[in-house]
Amino acid sequence: MEVLVVGAGVVGLATARALALRGHEVVVAEAAEAIGTGVSARNSEVIHGGMYYPAGSLRAKHCVDGARRLYALCESHGIAHRACGKLIVATTEAEAETIAAIRDRGVANGVEGLDLLDAAQARRLEPNLACTAALLSPRTGIVDSHGLMLALQGDLEDRGGAIALHTPVTGLGRRDGRWAAAFGGASPGDYPCDAVVNAASLDAQALAAQTEGYPAERVPRRVLARGNYFGFTGKPAFSRLIYPAPVEGGLGTHLTLDLAGRMRFGPDVEWIEAVDYRVDPARGDAFYAAIRRYWPGLPDGALVPDYAGIRPKLTGPGEPSADFVIDGPAEHGLPGLVHLFGIESPGLTASLSLAEAVADRLGA
Repeated sequence: MEVLVVGAGVVGLATARALALRGHEVVVAEAAEAIGTGVSARNSEVIHGGMYYPAGSLRAKHCVDGARRLYALCESHGIAHRACGKLIVATTEAEAETIAAIRDRGVANGVEGLDLLDAAQARRLEPNLACTAALLSPRTGIVDSHGLMLALQGDLEDRGGAIALHTPVTGLGRRDGRWAAAFGGASPGDYPCDAVVNAASLDAQALAAQTEGYPAERVPRRVLARGNYFGFTGKPAFSRLIYPAPVEGGLGTHLTLDLAGRMRFGPDVEWIEAVDYRVDPARGDAFYAAIRRYWPGLPDGALVPDYAGIRPKLTGPGEPSADFVIDGPAEHGLPGLVHLFGIESPGLTASLSLAEAVADRLGA
């Protein structure tokens, strides 16, 4: 089977790799000049545990399974990573109840090693931390996301797959029982194939709307949430990731580490109308207030604007978070077509598991 995957982010690359490993001919079309320049390059690079998401949801299933697959891939392929652990912290009684509920949800989802700590136990792990209670997730970690994507690309190409850069796909139609993908770029044309996976992330809805025969009512609205990150200029004060209790639209302004140990904070949640990656330095004022709830020792002037990512959400302010959407032939009735919508956090963690699910939907 000849398969076209649209989008060379981590989910698109993982899906292409899974299909190639199953013996299919795979081409990945990417509009940008390189792999992984969008959502996949602008996140916290966290390997999530899977305790936040409702039991039975796609986010829960694929995060837990994906984390196990991701750690195994990192070990087998020499991808830089570290299971540094994470503390989700409470600073009020209400937040303590929230993190206890997160623990229960995680246990229901099959997350291993979760442990509720009191304030003294948490401070023994992280002396600079201020909290009333904390939830320890020892298997949460960090990964070199670009190294991961290079490894996925390598496996794909080793199995005969290819990546076409500077190749925006502008529409999908049916021709003689197959799909024909219209593409632009320097030499525009059509690409015939047996199956298509739309893993275009921020542009997934636009491509779905240009898919011949795909019902317009199945295209969900796209809601953009910018997450801003600020870097810390001093020496690291923590050895684990520190997350506050979740907030509307995200997981709160948390502390993450890169593989060199550098601390950074974010993302916040900024609802926007158009794709724009600029970080407003003025948002740093709110970061100081949020961070000092769990780290009162944050020095003045220690935060600098770093980067921003944009989450392809399906719901907006005041609405419950939507689950991942994997819309395949069994749902919409068109053969050989899968549209992926709303693949935001924990999309990187879930990528290898999502890839297998997509391949299964195609009957591959």
